[in-house]
Amino acid sequence: MPDDARIGVVGAGAYGTALALAASRAGRNVRLWARDGEAVAAIKRTRQTPRLPGIALPETISATAHLADLADCDALIIAVPTQSLRTACEALRKTLPPDAPVVSAAKGIEQASGLFPTEIIAETLPGAPAAILSGPSFAADIGRGLPTAVTLAARDPALAQGLAEALSSPAFRIYHSDDPRGVEIGGAAKNVLAIAAGIAIGLGFGESARAALVARGFAELRRFGEAFGAEPETLMGLSGLGDVVLSCASAQSRNFSYGLALGQGKTPMEAAGNALAEGAFTAPVLAAMAKDKGIETPIAEAVAGIIAGQTGVREAVAALLARPIRAER
Repeated sequence: MPDDARIGVVGAGAYGTALALAASRAGRNVRLWARDGEAVAAIKRTRQTPRLPGIALPETISATAHLADLADCDALIIAVPTQSLRTACEALRKTLPPDAPVVSAAKGIEQASGLFPTEIIAETLPGAPAAILSGPSFAADIGRGLPTAVTLAARDPALAQGLAEALSSPAFRIYHSDDPRGVEIGGAAKNVLAIAAGIAIGLGFGESARAALVARGFAELRRFGEAFGAEPETLMGLSGLGDVVLSCASAQSRNFSYGLALGQGKTPMEAAGNALAEGAFTAPVLAAMAKDKGIETPIAEAVAGIIAGQTGVREAVAALLARPIRAER
């Protein structure tokens, strides 16, 4: 990655804008793409965005509504939800710079195909080296420049290291990895566990119940990850255990807040409101993939059943508590 590397960020939501700020603080010139032309005009006029209120965007970040403006970028970060990643990649086909790495910041599994983010990139942009960025990070913390550490993974270790070095700054530390599948599974599964943790708190079960649920949920995550080729060290790292700890313990997590609302008696539609909870899309496909592999994921299955309206919250919890006593593993 050249010293004067230009970074394109596709998606000007809270997380995409935060990553644009992180790249800028790493000394990069950044092109931030937003679909909404009015939002772009507002960013240019005020140097702020309502997605991260009170945080000024430096002049090293230029906003655009035209994908063609990303054509001379040295690397792209796509910060859109997993279910929108395919559409974003297809839109980039005509303007993607030759051989430019594409880094997904999505945390989930595509419902229609069961594919992970780097697999979607490989399928839609076959010439682009694919990478994944994930870990315990709230957009507001990154945006404010608070200390944050995440993982960037690619099959090519040199690519992962080069991208990590290009995007890291003193407050935004990026560890690199050659295990993208492990990073993707950690990011996807932790959202499902965060919903479950929110449900437990919403039901008034207390912190002991949350801790037990998170621990048993993490056992599910490890079983699932190892069955799909993830490295155990990755699952125990920032993008696995680290993200589980953050997402299951804070109402800043949209997935936790979604689960909290479910536990308090709201329907899945009411709980969603106007916020996206990636885990709501991930739970059913993760549970189905686990079942196909013969992996037990009772917590993920319970979350999927609640979201689908197949079972009530209290009935699902009662079923979990009624499972046979067994050895811990």
